[in-house]
Amino acid sequence: MQIIWQWGIDVIGAVQRIHGPTLDIFFKGITALGDKEFFLVFLPMVFWCVDLAVGTRLAVVFLVSSYANVALKEIFQHPRPFHLDPAVGLHEAEGYGFPSGHAQSAVVLWGSLAAEVRKRWLWVLALMLMALIGFSRVFLGVHFPTDVMVGWLVGGLLLVISRPLLRWAEPRLLDMGLSLKIALGILFPVVLVLLLPVGDSPAAMGVLVGAGVGLPILHHVTAFRAGGSTWERVLRFVVGAAVLGALYIGLKALFPEEGEWLYEGFRFVRYAVLGLWTCLGAPWLFVKLGLARA
Repeated sequence: MQIIWQWGIDVIGAVQRIHGPTLDIFFKGITALGDKEFFLVFLPMVFWCVDLAVGTRLAVVFLVSSYANVALKEIFQHPRPFHLDPAVGLHEAEGYGFPSGHAQSAVVLWGSLAAEVRKRWLWVLALMLMALIGFSRVFLGVHFPTDVMVGWLVGGLLLVISRPLLRWAEPRLLDMGLSLKIALGILFPVVLVLLLPVGDSPAAMGVLVGAGVGLPILHHVTAFRAGGSTWERVLRFVVGAAVLGALYIGLKALFPEEGEWLYEGFRFVRYAVLGLWTCLGAPWLFVKLGLARA
């Protein structure tokens, strides 16, 4: 591996010869499209303002992909480029580097969205974002080129597998009773996080628990629709995002900090609350306020 890592550092060094304030800012902005804060805003926006079913599929595939990425990183435990050569580090990143979570998530998220919408322009945009986000990780020195290439590969495999699997699972889940849906929505993520309670696994599985509980109840109590006029969609997003941000910041301040006892457990709970608000609390409130039609 030392030979591959050294080759990667050489590639990063060659790429960074063109770096400067403008390019650094540009690629930091591009790489932010793969940060968890972006997904905490983007996925609820799709869910509330575009299409509930599409948002649900995107969220499920993205969260399972995030868990798989954590598992792979724990298996391989490869360093990041700046761990071996601090001079190439133009950006901060935590944890192991292989495979690239940003590259993997870009393929899964934007590929899934393009597959749902089935528009040529969106496929072109999706491919551009996959390439740019992956390249940004190399440019900023937080991933070796091999990390990014394998991230793209894993993301592509998950994208191909998830499409038929979702088509098979959806009608079967819809036919289940409410109690069974909620039980599965809790049990599946809890088992996964107990098996791998590290990295972003508690956060991803926490959101999945919130969605697994919230969505069945939402379908039981109201038929939320994400359509409506532009102003209704904008207001839904503003109201929903404001509460989501308040919960994110407030619970983070209230719960134990990283390194403290029970931090991961409370982190799981915090993200479960975010998932529950996104998939149940906000849609129910939108219908009650007249900002969405049932």
